[in-house]
Amino acid sequence: MTADDSFGRLDDDDCPACAMGRAAEMLGTTQGFLRALGDARLITALRSAGGHRRYSRCRLRIAARARELVGQGPPIEAACRIVILEDQLEEAQRINAETRRAAPGPYPPTAA
Repeated sequence: MTADDSFGRLDDDDCPACAMGRAAEMLGTTQGFLRALGDARLITALRSAGGHRRYSRCRLRIAARARELVGQGPPIEAACRIVILEDQLEEAQRINAETRRAAPGPYPPTAA
């Protein structure tokens, strides 16, 4: 990898560039909270060569959504489930919209 390739990764939302301590600081939470999100399988930290947890911008956005929900009252496990269900709903709606665009005629199809 060249230096130019490395700088290109700075724009990559999935590049695990943020260490756990910095991620917790950015989110205004604790490292334990991030570990709990991992335990609940909402986000998975990638590991550096030294075994340290690293987070991408994409994972940090998900963690921020969970933190916001937890701040409203539900426990971490419930907040994680809500985020997962919201993401599943968004994906289903996207697929549904694509299907409607691709289907000829009325959607849903009418009975003949």
